[in-house]
Formats: sequence, C-alpha cells, structure tokens
Amino acid sequence: MQQLVSWGAAGAMVFGGVVPYIPQYRDIRRTQNAEGFSTYVCLVLLVANILRILFWFGRRFESPLLWQSIIMIITMLLMLKLCTEVRVSNELNIKRRSFADFDLNYFWHWSKFTDYVQCVLTFTGVTGYITYLWLDSSFFVETLGFLAVFTEAMLGVPQLYRNYQNMSTEGMSVKMVLMWTSGDTFKTVYFILNQAPFQFSICGLLQVFVDIAILLQVYLYSHYPQKPVPHTAHPASTKAL
Repeated sequence: MQQLVSWGAAGAMVFGGVVPYIPQYRDIRRTQNAEGFSTYVCLVLLVANILRILFWFGRRFESPLLWQSIIMIITMLLMLKLCTEVRVSNELNIKRRSFADFDLNYFWHWSKFTDYVQCVLTFTGVTGYITYLWLDSSFFVETLGFLAVFTEAMLGVPQLYRNYQNMSTEGMSVKMVLMWTSGDTFKTVYFILNQAPFQFSICGLLQVFVDIAILLQVYLYSHYPQKPVPHTAHPASTKAL
C-alpha cells in the first residue's frame, strides 16, 4: 500500500503540473481568443524547467521532478503554438516579427511558433554550455537550483500583472488558477516530506502565495468591478501576451 501511494504521488508530480493548462487550452481553441492568457507564463515555465533539468546534472534529485520538467516543457510549447496561431490569425495586418530581428521591443511577441523554438534552443544551448563549464562548482550548482525554482515561483506574476493592467480577470481560466493553487500546495508538501533541496520548499511556498493573490483578484474584480487604468498599449501586445 505504501508503495502504491508513493507511485501515485510520483505520478501526480509528473503529470499534475500540466493539468491546469488543459481548460485554458480548450478555452483558447473554442473561442479563438488568447487575450486572457499571458504567454509570459510559458516563458517563465520554459526557463524554470530548463534550468531545473540542468540543475539535475549537478545534483541528482528525484526522477519524478526531472520528468515533470520534461513534460512541462512539451506542454508549454504546445500552448505557445496555439496562442501564436490564434493571435496571428486575428492580426492579419500586423507587421511580422521574428526572433532573428533581435528587437528587444518585440521580444516574445513573434509571429511564428518556430521563432519561439529558436529562442528556447538558443537559451538551452547557452545555459547548457555555461553549466558544463561550472558543473564542478557547488556554489554554481546550488545557485542554478535556486534560480530554477525561484523562476518557477514567479509563474503567476505575469498573469497577476496582466489582470491588474486590465482591471479584470476576463479571459483567464479560473479553473486553471484553482488547479495551480491545489497543485502548488501538493507540490510544496511533497518537497517538504521528501526532503527535496531546500530551494524547492521555499519557492514552493512563494508560488502558493502568488496563486492566492490571483484568486483574490478574481474575487475583487468580479464583486467590485474596476475602471481600467488608461495606458499606452504595446503595438503588438493586444493579443501577444
């Protein structure tokens, strides 16, 4: 029985992280509107999980956490692909932007999914090479692990800020955030009970606090509608975030 519970917990760790994005993915496909979802969430998770995989080479933590990162990277690429296709189909007159332009004003606002893949591969190659050079340094490895989990802890911040900008949570899947909260709570408890590296537990708690802040936005903006604050929109930001 104990072994079955252990396997169940490991399976929940591997696949549980992607479950919250299923309702958001379905909503975007159904409505053909990606405005309510910030693709910077994808950026945060891609960076965090790539760094976590590199951290594994320096400090071999549990295999379920490694597989979780691999599955999450695949999921975020699928989310990016859908959001990019939907956004481009709704912005036929917008000038096409690509990763090869190296224009920081349009970073993560490109017109093709392949541009995002190029960016991810470039980041992986650079960080992978740096990790290879410094893999024998325990300070570097521990710092890498902290950056990985701290970046993931900031997952909800882009969505939190987007909701604040819009003074609304319309278009954002509340189910996704509820699943974030329950999943992050479970994950943090899992880290603590399994004595994962201390960086995981600390940043897991931070992630839960951010999730709760987003749920508070859902309550406040639904019960006390706010007047949007006027601000200058990015030329490509209307549907790119």
